[in-house]
Amino acid sequence: MNIEVVEPGLQTLLQDEGRWGWQREGVPVGGAMDGWSHRLANLLVGNAADEATLEILLKGPTLRFECPVRIAITGAELGPQVDGRPVPTMQALDLPAGAVLGFGTREAGLRAYLAVAGGFDLAPVLGSRSTYTRGGFGGLDGRALRAGDRLPLRRTAPAAARRGAPAPDLLALLPDPAPDACATLAVLAGEHWSAFSPEAQQSFLSQDWRIGPQSDRMGYRLQGRALAPARMDEMLSEGVAFGTVQLPPDGQPIVLMADRHGTGGYPKIAHVAGVDLPMLAQLAPGQRVRFELVTLDLAQALIEDRERRLQRLRLALLGAHDGDPRAATEETKR
Repeated sequence: MNIEVVEPGLQTLLQDEGRWGWQREGVPVGGAMDGWSHRLANLLVGNAADEATLEILLKGPTLRFECPVRIAITGAELGPQVDGRPVPTMQALDLPAGAVLGFGTREAGLRAYLAVAGGFDLAPVLGSRSTYTRGGFGGLDGRALRAGDRLPLRRTAPAAARRGAPAPDLLALLPDPAPDACATLAVLAGEHWSAFSPEAQQSFLSQDWRIGPQSDRMGYRLQGRALAPARMDEMLSEGVAFGTVQLPPDGQPIVLMADRHGTGGYPKIAHVAGVDLPMLAQLAPGQRVRFELVTLDLAQALIEDRERRLQRLRLALLGAHDGDPRAATEETKR
């Protein structure tokens, strides 16, 4: 009941929904960068949403399965292949013992997610199986996978036949993979928005920002026309969240990501809306983003629509539609 790591890929990490409740002790939340793709992969194989998946960055690993498994790959299109033959993403796949999964050429996105039915048999650390590489704990010995590693799997009952298939309109689309594409992200005004001049506010929203090379799971550094500093006295460190946009003294914004610290001492000009964080996580250094200011009501409506989409997908995978009155009842409730 193991997966053998033949080749580790660029950076392959075990991640779940994060390590909540320890920020006051200086422990980052962490977890999957693209939470939507992580949850979708687990849903496709019948796992709970907080089961750990493999987060695969840009160049995928080569994995040998020592037992029959059901897997799903979501997120970035990295050219997955089983025994040298291309296989689809965004659906469950049943693989025999001895099957070898590899990856080819990147077509879109940055991070793919691999879920295995039943999950990985690894002990949680502080309530999570997420890998925190800077701290050296969680996941598999607190590090990325290496050649020769063996990932233990939980024993599960034989999987039932799949009923239904995901409809394309229920799956989130990745950003345009063209190098010159610009993704538009919804943002809310930050706590210190009013401390910035109208010119700085306008510049923040009107220009295209390029994701800098010094971007990682902790934060995305943006490059563009520098913004004038906020008109405020020196501030104390304050709580921050996934998607908080801070402005350091050099005028180049930093978007805090999954491995952010719990507090930050730079002015917060904005927050990326939760619905667009998965899109941001799929953008690579060199790609461009633009920000669109939205209201809190709209941001909440967008994330609620995303959750309804996930619920419709769950019902479709269970075959609970078209003639099943329970499905209709559930949809009516929502």
